[in-house]
Amino acid sequence: MNEDCSAHEALVKELNDPTMRADYARPYDGYKVGPIAAVLGWLLVTSGTIVYGKKPSYGKFKAVEVIARIPYQSWEVATYTLLTGFYGNEKRAIELTKTSAFSRQAQDNETMHVVVITQICKRLRCVGWFRHMFIPLVFAFFYFWTIYLLYMVSRKSALELNYLFETHAYHQYSEFLALYGEQLRDTPVMSDFLVLYGRNVRSEYELFESIRNDELIHRNRSIKEIELRRK
Repeated sequence: MNEDCSAHEALVKELNDPTMRADYARPYDGYKVGPIAAVLGWLLVTSGTIVYGKKPSYGKFKAVEVIARIPYQSWEVATYTLLTGFYGNEKRAIELTKTSAFSRQAQDNETMHVVVITQICKRLRCVGWFRHMFIPLVFAFFYFWTIYLLYMVSRKSALELNYLFETHAYHQYSEFLALYGEQLRDTPVMSDFLVLYGRNVRSEYELFESIRNDELIHRNRSIKEIELRRK
């Protein structure tokens, strides 16, 4: 595990404390996104609610996590595209390279989410091929290129859209823990992929608690990327 991943995992554990989590979330809780992100974010969340329902569930999380990886993949490709034109500008090249590094770490993190949750869904047999596999994959294809083009035209809007998506995911996982916490605490997690990734959890509660914290970190980091550009 590299230094950035180690720092991320340490922060994930710290955010299990409700007071620390509230303090960490507070600076960006009231962030106001621009009109482009607001409209696209509304369409994204509303579409998911129509297809998968309002309440959180294993199946909904499986579909959501397929899509959650996409912005980070799109950003990485977009930053390399931009580096082709800005490699002569050292300051801009450093900025783009830092964003690309964050994108790689985040998409690895989101990949861990979808692989582990998919294994749980397979065990529970709670997902259907069309709703939870085909639809997310088709949506992911178009979402990738939408985010790519948006990032190229308006980096700020692309980051704000991810802020909205991660905010929604954070609240969904928080609600899931509140609704099913007792049951989740009694359900063990066995995953070779978690071992490979380097995250140690004993129960589904600890797993979803850590994923909730991941989404909060990604939410805040999206806006921090905007702030770093202003400096």
